[in-house]
Amino acid sequence: MTQRKIEVLAEGKHLRLVREGRWEFVTRTKPVGAAFIGAITQDGCFLITDEYRIPLAASVIGCPAGLIGDLQDQANENVIEAVKRELIEEAGYEAGHVEVLTRGPTSAGQIDEVMTIVLATNLKKVGTGGGVGDEQIAVHEVPLTEIHDWLDAKHKQGRLIDPKVYTVLYFVLAKMRGLAG
Repeated sequence: MTQRKIEVLAEGKHLRLVREGRWEFVTRTKPVGAAFIGAITQDGCFLITDEYRIPLAASVIGCPAGLIGDLQDQANENVIEAVKRELIEEAGYEAGHVEVLTRGPTSAGQIDEVMTIVLATNLKKVGTGGGVGDEQIAVHEVPLTEIHDWLDAKHKQGRLIDPKVYTVLYFVLAKMRGLAG
C-alpha cells in the first residue's frame, strides 16, 4: 500500500485544507462523523429544519443533523447517541428508535467526511429545539403525505434545499413501502 503524501495548506480550529498531488480538499482536525436525521412524528409528520448557513449567506431547508463525537466530553459518542442528542437540541424531540439507513460521503471531491443517514421514530416532544449556542433553527412539521409538494413549493420560491433531504426521503419512503431492508 502506498503511503499518502498530504501537504497541509491551511488549518483552522475545525477544518484543514490539504493537497495530495494536484487535488485540494478539506479534512476535519478531529476524527468525527456526521449524521443526517429523517425524523417522523407519531402523527406522521416529517421534521424539516430551516437554518441560516454562513458559507452560503442564505437559509437552507434540511433535516436535523450534526457531528458525531465533536464535543469534548463526548469524544466516544456513537451515531445513535449523537442522533438522539442532536434531535433534542435542534427539534426538541426525543427519539425512541433510531435506525441507520445508509452511509456515504457528503461531498467526495471536497471533504473526507462520511455521513450516516438515519431514521428516527417513536418521537416524544421534550423541548423547544432551535439549536444550541448561536444556532437559530426553525423546525417545520410537515405531513409526510404532503412533503413533496411542500418541498416543491419552497423550491419554486427560490429556497435552497439540501439534497440530502431527498436522499433520506427516498430511504424512508422505500422502507415504509417494504422495499428497503
